[in-house]
Amino acid sequence: MAKREMIIWTEKYRPKTINECILPSSLIKEFNDAIENRNLPHYIFSGPAGVGKTTVAKAMCNELGVDWLMINGSDESGIDILRTKMKNFASTVSLGGGDYKVIILDEADFLNPNSTQPALRNFMEEFAGNCRFILTCNFKNKILPALRSRCSEIDFHFKKKDKQELAVGLFNRVKDILKIENIKYDEKVIAELVKKHFPDMRRVLNEIQRYTLDGELDSGILADVGEVNLKSLVGFLKEKKWNEVRKWVVENLDNDPATIFRSIYDSLEDYISPNSQPNVVLIIDDYSYKSAFVADQEINLVAALTEIMLRCEFK
Repeated sequence: MAKREMIIWTEKYRPKTINECILPSSLIKEFNDAIENRNLPHYIFSGPAGVGKTTVAKAMCNELGVDWLMINGSDESGIDILRTKMKNFASTVSLGGGDYKVIILDEADFLNPNSTQPALRNFMEEFAGNCRFILTCNFKNKILPALRSRCSEIDFHFKKKDKQELAVGLFNRVKDILKIENIKYDEKVIAELVKKHFPDMRRVLNEIQRYTLDGELDSGILADVGEVNLKSLVGFLKEKKWNEVRKWVVENLDNDPATIFRSIYDSLEDYISPNSQPNVVLIIDDYSYKSAFVADQEINLVAALTEIMLRCEFK
C-alpha cells in the first residue's frame, strides 16, 4: 500500500468561510452580518478547546480580505510582543487594500494579566481606526474586565438545543472527508468518536486521521474508544497501590479529565461505600474546577485520586 499523504487534516480541511464552519445558526448569521456590513468589532471568543474559535477568526479575515496577524498568547505572552510585533503591524496601512487589519490573539488567557493585558487595553484604543482585535480563550474570567468591556463577547459553550444538530453536522463533515480521502468507513465508529469527543471537533478529526493510516476505519477500533474502564483503578485505590494509580492516569490521560471525573461520579454506588459517597462528590467538584486552570492535568488528576484513596472507603 502506498504511503498516505501526511498532512494534518485539521489544517487541510479547515473551513475557509463562516458558512463552512460547524456553528449554531444564530452565530453564523451574526458573523455573516458583520462580514456583509464590513463592521467588525473587537471580539472575545471563549469556550473549550477544539470548538472552532480560531477557525472562525481566520474565516472572517479570509472573507473580509484583510491583512491579519496571528499571535499565540501561550508562546508570546510578554509585553514586548505589544511593543514590537503588534505595534509594527497595527501602525502600518493595509497592503491588501482592506478597511483595516486584524490581530488574532490566540489563547489570550495566557497573556500576562499584570503587564500585557493592561497595556493591550490602551493599545486597542490607540489603533482602533486601523486595526481590530479578536481574542480567543478557554477561560474568559482570566481576561481583565477592562479588556472584556472593549470587546463583543461570543460564547462557544454551545447550548443543549444546538448540540445534537452540531454533532450531526460534524458526523457528516467527517464522512465527506473520508470520501475525499478514499477511505472505507463504518458509520458506527464515526458516531462513537463524535459521541466521545464532541464538542472538541479538532480532537474528533485528529482521532479519525490517527485510526485511518491503513486506509480504513472499521469497528475493530471500538474497544479503544469506549468508555473509561474504572474497575482496575478502583482496585488500585482500594488496595492503596499509589504507584499503580499513577500509571493508570498516564495510560488514560488520552481521555478528557472531565470524562474521567464524570465516570467516577456515575459509578459511585458501584464502588464507594455509602458513607464515603458525599466525600467523593466534594473531591470531584473541587478538582474538576481546578482542572480548568492547572498547567498539568496529570498532576491534578493524580492529586484527586490520591485524596479519594486516603479519605474514602470502598465496597
